[in-house]
Amino acid sequence: MTVIRVCDITLAAAGLIIGFPCFILLCGLSWSITGSPILVQERVGRNLKLFSLFKFRTMPVDVPTVPTHQLNPESLVLSPIAAMMRSLKLDELPQLLNVLLGDMSMVGPRPALPIQNDVISAREKLGVLNHRPGITGEAQILGIDMSTPEKLAKADASMMNNLTVKAYFDYIMRTFRIFGRGGRISHKPIKK
Repeated sequence: MTVIRVCDITLAAAGLIIGFPCFILLCGLSWSITGSPILVQERVGRNLKLFSLFKFRTMPVDVPTVPTHQLNPESLVLSPIAAMMRSLKLDELPQLLNVLLGDMSMVGPRPALPIQNDVISAREKLGVLNHRPGITGEAQILGIDMSTPEKLAKADASMMNNLTVKAYFDYIMRTFRIFGRGGRISHKPIKK
């Protein structure tokens, strides 16, 4: 077991234990706005192995499973609570369980959907898929998303090829500084 894997297990376990009350609150909030608090999506992991990724649901249940940048923002309506959860990245907290299970790392390339062939292909060419996907990493900090597969794969490969324990903790600390940016979804008041 590598030092980084030990760090993953320690941080994920601590986060799940300490954050348990927060998880209950967020689960309740997510349930109140979507009726289905946990989103389980199939994602591509290390060596192309598929795994189930967990998130708090912030979008309506009937939203199609496609990359966020392919969704039509005008067709989505998020409540203020959902907008806040996405903006602060709170919807991604259940992925600590993915880290504990070994499907993900705290730091690594964001896992793609199986339908994102362009992202998968670009990453395969650069050996990115030899590593565990992560909750955060270079691309997230720099604002590079999956709409630019080649640029994303290069950032992922550079990060993983130079990942040390020091860099691992640096990525985690830098991630806290980008809270509030959110994603590409337009946050609008919910319509009644």
